[in-house]
Amino acid sequence: MNILFFGPNGSGKGTQGAILKEKFKTPHIESGAIFRENIKGGTEMGKQAKAYIDKGELVPDDITIPMILDRLKEDDCKNGWLLDGFPRNKNQAVKLHEALKQAGMNLDIVVEIELDREIAKNRIMGRRLCVNDNNHPNNIFIDAIKPDGDKCRVCGGELQTRSDDQDEAAIDKRHGIYYDSETGTLAAAYYFRDIAENDPSMSYITLDGKNSVPEVADELVSKLPK
Repeated sequence: MNILFFGPNGSGKGTQGAILKEKFKTPHIESGAIFRENIKGGTEMGKQAKAYIDKGELVPDDITIPMILDRLKEDDCKNGWLLDGFPRNKNQAVKLHEALKQAGMNLDIVVEIELDREIAKNRIMGRRLCVNDNNHPNNIFIDAIKPDGDKCRVCGGELQTRSDDQDEAAIDKRHGIYYDSETGTLAAAYYFRDIAENDPSMSYITLDGKNSVPEVADELVSKLPK
């Protein structure tokens, strides 16, 4: 299965991607990692991308999309892939869809995790990191994993916050791009939703992001084609 994943920061999209990766042995491909790998490897596209990044500019789609396609053509993707972090706007969605078709690649499933913007923001700002183990889940805005006062709910360790989790302006800017249903990331998701309505070869799955991680995972697996 070839899967494209959408969800705002704070929706647990990365966690669900990791669950799918483990369950179906499918590579979870994140667009940012593709940039880093190409830049580190000194590829021609990596050099071109770095030139834009060093100037603080967005990498053009005619560099980004070929990078993504090259990654999707690697051996570990032969039995399927999960793409996350791209496209970020409707124009990129159109270009990616055209590029996949030209490369003879089917997009089988598009997943959208739906979550209210304020809840997503609170989840980000409520995250707390245990000094003993960052994987211990603690969030002051989620009852199921609310810490014990200022101590880790799992081990009692001290808790810290990530500076970027508390940067409200940056969170609002990222969410402003994602929740834009006219030209932004949601518009990209809806572009594929509209295609899936008339194309039986593509499924569009929506998930309730308010639920717990296991509940969202169960809903996702139950909606995947058998």
